[in-house]
Amino acid sequence: MSEVLVPRQFRGPPITANGGYICGVMANAVGGKGTAMLRAGVLVDHPHKLSHEDGEARLTNAEGQLVATARPLAEGSIPEPPAPPSVEDARRFAATSPFAAKSLHRGCFSCCVEREDGEGLGVFVGQIEGAPAGACAGVWRPHANFADADGRMPDEITWGALDCSGSMAWFIKTGTHVGLLGTMSGEVLEKPKAGEDYVVVAWARENEGRKYFSGVALFDKDGKLVAHSGQIWIGRPPAHAFNPLAKAEAAK
Repeated sequence: MSEVLVPRQFRGPPITANGGYICGVMANAVGGKGTAMLRAGVLVDHPHKLSHEDGEARLTNAEGQLVATARPLAEGSIPEPPAPPSVEDARRFAATSPFAAKSLHRGCFSCCVEREDGEGLGVFVGQIEGAPAGACAGVWRPHANFADADGRMPDEITWGALDCSGSMAWFIKTGTHVGLLGTMSGEVLEKPKAGEDYVVVAWARENEGRKYFSGVALFDKDGKLVAHSGQIWIGRPPAHAFNPLAKAEAAK
């Protein structure tokens, strides 16, 4: 048994860990390739216990509540990504994103654009021109602040970079927020290098009730796949959904 403590820097919501980051921590506990499930918020700046049982990594809080689990990656857990655009085109598509100037989640380690460079990741995506609605792209340049001794990103940082774009793809497709990350399957094929540009491709797949399925992949400047993920987002109940078009119509 070991201890996991997530510093506040790596928050998603104000007092809990970024979903992609903690999923990456959990995947590391099962060998790096895995499927992590978030069962409750993982409080930042609080110690949690990491244990293993029947091939599963289990994270519990101070009260003994199970907050996250992970298992080794099962075949077919990660969807096949579409071909990426160039870095230049991805940057142009991202500039059209509603999240380029205002974050999807203010303060979030993964997507907040208001955080200082090197303090958060600031990853966001925009609709790919000519592609189906919800097929999006952006650019991530990993900061040296997060690099290991070889100038590469630890896997939990890369998992964090893959996180929020899956939710953004659904918002761009439907105009509705889809809630919180529930499950994330992922694999880092090659650790990203600090200071280099990577293309983030995110796409909304299908939904089943309140479950919204996304894929998010990361490519180097030459179009080589370096990391990929499949995500399940748990949508808010209809009363809490936000549709900007419906709100504008009601205001008339």
